Parts: sequence; C-alpha cells; structure tokens
Amino acid sequence: MDTQSPQNVQKYPPFNEKNAETPDIGGGLPVIEYWAEHTLSPEGPKLWKTLLHHSACLSCSWGTSGQKGGFTNEEGEKLQRCMKSVEAISAEIKPPINKHFFEQISISDLQRLTSLEADRLGRLSYPVILREGKSHYERISWEEIYNISENAFRKTPERVASYSSGRSSNEAAFLLQLMMRTLGSNNLADCSDLCHAPSTTALNQMFGTRTSVVSLENLKKADCVVLAGANSSYNHPRFMNELIKIRDRGGKIIVINPVMEIGLVKFGSPAFPVKSLIPGSDIASLYLQPIPGSDTALFVGIQKYLSEKGLIKQDYLQAYTEEWEAILEQAKSTSWETITSICGVSQAEIEAAATIIGTSPCVVFAWAMGITQHDNGVDNVYSIANTALITGNVGKEGAGVMPVRGHSNVQGFGSMGVTVKLKKEIQEALEKLLGRSLSRVQGYETRSLIEAADAGKVDTLICVGGNLYGANPDSKGAKRALGNIETIIYLATKPNIGHFHGLAQKNTIIIPVLNRFENPHKTTVESGNNFVRLNDEGETHLTDSDLIPEVVFLTELAHRLHGEYPVNWRKLQDTRYVRQLIAETIPGFEKMAVIDDTKEEFTIGGRILTEPKFPTPSGKAKMFVTPLPNLSLPKKEEFGVSQTQQGLVLALMTGRSYSQHNTVVYKIGDQYRGMPHRNCILMNRIDAESADIKEHQNVTVQGNAGKMENVEVIYGAVRQGAALMFYPEVNAIFHPKVEKRSGTPAYKRVPVFVYG
Repeated sequence: MDTQSPQNVQKYPPFNEKNAETPDIGGGLPVIEYWAEHTLSPEGPKLWKTLLHHSACLSCSWGTSGQKGGFTNEEGEKLQRCMKSVEAISAEIKPPINKHFFEQISISDLQRLTSLEADRLGRLSYPVILREGKSHYERISWEEIYNISENAFRKTPERVASYSSGRSSNEAAFLLQLMMRTLGSNNLADCSDLCHAPSTTALNQMFGTRTSVVSLENLKKADCVVLAGANSSYNHPRFMNELIKIRDRGGKIIVINPVMEIGLVKFGSPAFPVKSLIPGSDIASLYLQPIPGSDTALFVGIQKYLSEKGLIKQDYLQAYTEEWEAILEQAKSTSWETITSICGVSQAEIEAAATIIGTSPCVVFAWAMGITQHDNGVDNVYSIANTALITGNVGKEGAGVMPVRGHSNVQGFGSMGVTVKLKKEIQEALEKLLGRSLSRVQGYETRSLIEAADAGKVDTLICVGGNLYGANPDSKGAKRALGNIETIIYLATKPNIGHFHGLAQKNTIIIPVLNRFENPHKTTVESGNNFVRLNDEGETHLTDSDLIPEVVFLTELAHRLHGEYPVNWRKLQDTRYVRQLIAETIPGFEKMAVIDDTKEEFTIGGRILTEPKFPTPSGKAKMFVTPLPNLSLPKKEEFGVSQTQQGLVLALMTGRSYSQHNTVVYKIGDQYRGMPHRNCILMNRIDAESADIKEHQNVTVQGNAGKMENVEVIYGAVRQGAALMFYPEVNAIFHPKVEKRSGTPAYKRVPVFVYG
C-alpha cells in the first residue's frame, strides 16, 4: 500500500503479509472448540466447578469479579471468561505429581524439560528440598523447613530478599512486605519490575498516581482508544469485548505495534455469538507499525500535527498542567523528516492518527510491554501521557491513561507495598505500626537483585510465585547469580523451569501452596483498573496431599522470626485480620475493614480521575520532554562472526505465544502468527530475502550473550528491520540494556545477527 497517501491509511498496516497458516480473524470458533474439548474431557466437571466459583480469574488482570460469579465482571456483565482462563484453570486442576517422582528423576534430567513439559508434570503436593551436593530433590518435613528458613532469615537484613508475582493474594503480599520490613530489609523485588515499572515511574511523576486512572465504567464512555505496544487479543481477551463495543457505537481504535497481530485487526468474540464470533469484529480503525523503541518519536509527531492543526487544548494546559510549553516547543521544532526517519511511520499515517485523536471527544490511551520494555521506557510513557494531556484527555469521564496489566494481581502486590519505591503514606503507617523507622537502605528490584546475587551479596531469597530464573534475560547469568545464594525458598502451585535451574548454593526448597480458588479463607486481588475483588473460600482436589496456604507459611515464619512484634502473626492466619491491617495502612483500601461483612467489592479511592485535579504537590499534572532515541544497531562484526558470514542484523522483540501466560507455556505453537513451535523467528520476507534466507530455513540467531541454532524462519507481518521470538527460551542469548530509572530490561529491542 502507498502509505504516503492519506486516503489509503487504513486498518491494514503496510507490513501486512500473513503466512499461509495465519487465520483471517483472532478468537472465533477455535475458542469455542477449545472450551468444548475441555468440557467433554475427564477434567470437565472440575473445570466448570472452578469456573463458577466466586473467585477472580487466574490469568490477566482484566478478568472477572469474585463475588458476582465466575463469569461476571465488576459492571455485572456476563460471559466474561476467555480461553486463557480455561488454560490457567486446567493447569491448576491437574493430578498431583507422583509421590516418588523426585526420587526417580535427577536434577540433570529435570533441567532438560521445557517450560511446557515442566508445567505438565502436574501439581506440587508435598514439600521437597535439594541439598548441597545432591542430585535429587527429596521430601522434607515442615519442621525442618521452618528451621532452615528461620536460620536463613536471621542473616543481615540487607542480605535477605524476596521476589514475587501476581499469582497470589493481597493478603499474602501484605504479609510478605511486613515480614521483610520488620526484619529491616527493603529487598522486595517483584515481577512488575520486569514489565510495568516504567509506567509506575512515569505516572507517579506526572500525576501522583502509579496506576490506570480509567475505570471499566469510564472506558465504556470512550470514543477512541489508542492501544500501543499491547497484544490484547492474546493476553487480555476480555479487553477485546470493550474494543468491539466502542467500534460498534462508532468509535475508533488506533493500534500501534511493529507486528500486525491479526486479532487486533479482526476478532471473533464468543460474548457476541451472532454479530462477532464467526464473521469477526473489526478492531483497528488505523494500524501503525513503528520501529521497535521509536514510540517517543511517533507521539512527538502526533503532538506536532495536533499543534499545527489547532487541536491543542490550550486552556486545559494552562489551568491543569506544568511544563507544557516545553512539550509544544519540542514538537514544533522537531522536523517531520527527523520524526519519520526515527519511527519508520509515514507523515500521512501520523497525521491520520493525530486527526482521530484530536477530533474524538474522549480518548483512552492504553499500553503494555511494547512501550515499557525499552531502555527509554519511561520516556515512552511520558510521550503517551503528554499526548493525552495536550488534548485534555486526562481528568474526565471516558478518557485517561491506562497501562494494561498482564497478570491477575500484579498491581495488587505493588499496592500492598511489595516495591522498592514505597509510598510515603504507607511508610508512615508502617512506621507507626512498628513503633520505629523503616530501614532507609535502598532495596533491590529484580534486575539489581540478580546483580547483587551475582556479586555474592545475597544469602537468602524467598520467591512467592513467579519464575525468577525464566523471566530474567541472560539465562546463564541468572543461573550463576541464583547459585551464589545460600538458601532459596520457592512457594508454588506447579513446577517451572526456575525450580530446576535457579538452584541455591546450599538449600533449595519448594513449598506446595494452595491456589486462589482452594484457600480455606477468603482472599482479595486487584484488577488493572483498581477494582478490588473478593475470592470465596474453596477446597483443593488434591485430597492425599501436604499443601499449605501461603498466608499460613508466611505468618508462621514471621512468628518464629519476630514473636508477636509488631502483630500477633499467628492470628493473621485468619485473613480477615490481615484485611483489617490493610485497611489501616494502605491508602484507598479503607473498605477492606468491612469487606467480609458487606461482601462489597470496590474501586480503590483516589485513583480514578474524572476531573483534572491531580494528587501532585502542585495539584497539576507535570509534563516531561521526551528525548528522541538513537536506534542504531551494532555491526555484524560486534557479534563475533566472520567478515564473510552472510546474514543481517535485526531488532528482535521477545514475546509470548498465543497459548502462554508469562513464562508458562500451554502449547508449543502459535496459530495466530503461523509459528508451529517455540524455536521460530518471525521475519519480514524482504529482510529475509535480502540475506538469501528462505522461509522454513533453519538459521542461527546470535545475541550478545549466546546463540540459538536450528531456528526456523517464518515469514510474517512484521515491519522491516524487526523480528519476533518467544521468551523465556530466547532470554538465553542476550544481556539487554536496562531502563535506568525503573530497572526494566529492554526485551522489546534486542540486537541480533541472523545467519544461515
């Protein structure tokens, strides 16, 4: 298509060549077929019992309500389950791992398993330990676990650390941070450090809040959504229903993604069986494919055209923002040639996007990892929020900025204080509870935790969920770093590759825990739109097992470490009392004090902005100039290959496949992209042919920390100069740049050399 001609700007972007295996729509009948297959399988009754349980979805943070039923969201809408829900539940209701499994299978054999194979082993149902010098995990008693754990946590506070994921509850998160801070340690790394930390950093500086300022109710009032660096058709399918409804009422969707994801062009939703499921619903009104990492240039271009056409809300900027003049001056003084050469998007396309944004009454700006996982990720978020502000789209109904979270309670962990950047209000409340000051020693976020461990500065690590080894880049380096830690304790429902590669120097303990719908006490989680969901009690199908609720383990360990200071820890095994503590210490969570009696799920106070009053020192939003990035790639010689080696250097994006949740892989292939297995690279045909690389040819992909061989080339709708491979596998080959303000690695722009 001729992208220089405005009338030709449309939902199909310029790099739109699909391969023969790619379907015409995302979602659709294959989703129904998947549900039917699992419904009719032996696990069907357990699956539906769990789907109907009053608990929030295990998958993304879009998800479902707890108290309104398993298929209902906070607005009372039905049919709010997706295939990812079924995949997550199906994995959790698997039979237990054989009681003699770990006696029979050595660590060296376990290390040969893929992520999919590890997940399919079944549920963990008894605690095990790998002792120094041993080749097998072995069963361990709870008393020995507590003795080892207590001794491990009595180390110097700065040498004790935790890592967590959004799999668990707010109650477990609050207890974890309280136990750690009572010890005097601020080393509370979290999986969000690897994903949305640039969002929380930028939003806090600009608006005085670290989360979405848009509720589900307000999203429904939007006339336009700008969706940047997110593949919601894979990772947040319930969000797709809202996009479909916006399009149905005449609204616009602007998609910004270097890959043409077919589900963001057209998506068939089972929630609308007649009008959407089979024909598919149009999603993108306009689809832009920038060079990975160039988003600041793209948004400065949008700002430039808005200014040129008088679509700036000058009165709004003067009344409600600071430093706005510098933003407009940057846009004015930056040439179109500079903008288009950096981002790779034509002026006509940028003008089309700006026109839609500037003429839409209410615009929501949403984004995910494609924006944040760059070495200028904070600037990327600034640039999006600047664009929202200059059009007056923050602080009113139907508009705002909305980072799209990919894990069901990852935001809740941050709210509970599991962060190295603790809010002042929470710090003061905790100091009042403790009767003393908290430690002022800077804590380790996830990447600095790995670096500290590599330097021999960490003795003890507790991991509440997650896969610290698998989620980190430079797998060899991560394995080496974790191997320097004396004791690692993993709390998990299922095995993952981190349990087999992320091994401690002396003692590696895996503790099997109950999941969200199995806990004997009520728990809560938080959605990405600041809604607190209440999960009912449940029971596990693992009848002959030796599992423990996370809350019970954390409170018992804390009791052994702290006695009854500053709280009666054992009393907190009843999560009702944890919620009362949360209500007293976490701003916006006051309703937690009575949620057991009222059963009232609620939106956290002070976060949804429907008027332009901001919780900043000045009461105004602060805007930041965004330097344009230098996106040069290294020469092939820098990869250690010979001068005569034919190939090409590309900007590689790492991402999830269709059937994958974080590092957990449910299927080896990706039907949406036509990628049949995990060892593939999605390339633009023109790039491949320029290096004499054929489709389905096996190539070597060389990064700065290693290489992957026999990688199958798949031609697809990715822009020239870029490529895509699946993580966690591809993490092994690169040691990335890191966003210095947030600590997030640049997973979405990894220089690689591809050769046959």
